Amino acid sequence: MIPEDEVLRIYRATIRPLYAYVYRRTHGDASLTEDLVQETWMRALDAWPTRGVPEDPQAWLSRVAHNTLISHFRKHRPDLADPAWLDVADDRQSVEATNVSLHVEQGLARLGQSQAAMVEAFHLDGQSVAHIAATHDMTPRAVEGRLRRARVRLKALLTGTTAPARRP
Repeated sequence: MIPEDEVLRIYRATIRPLYAYVYRRTHGDASLTEDLVQETWMRALDAWPTRGVPEDPQAWLSRVAHNTLISHFRKHRPDLADPAWLDVADDRQSVEATNVSLHVEQGLARLGQSQAAMVEAFHLDGQSVAHIAATHDMTPRAVEGRLRRARVRLKALLTGTTAPARRP
């Protein structure tokens, strides 16, 4: 059994970063964010008494939140996006822009875990190609190639088209 004061200490240390992580990936949907963060913590409270508190609780919670987001967006598939909307470079917050952002988030959830992680690291977290390369023990050129392929696949997922075949 984990002492209550230990759980409270971990909760206080992790709740803000966890909430920010989920909030950004739900495009500011506070209600959905609260539900997913609560579900993540419920899983922790269910698993930790038998398995023990992980060495890095923040990393464990983030991974569980990531998996919870994926499960949520797989259950709630969006309508396909119009390809013309994907090329809009307008930063105004409108209903249409919000809908496109939600489609992109849901598309990311449908990408493979490796591709989604690269796209999220570069586009959502603002990490440089060099930083991603160092983190994943890859060359910058390899990261750029994977990012390019992930964007092509993401666009295909969002528009309902098929991605171009790989070159031999």
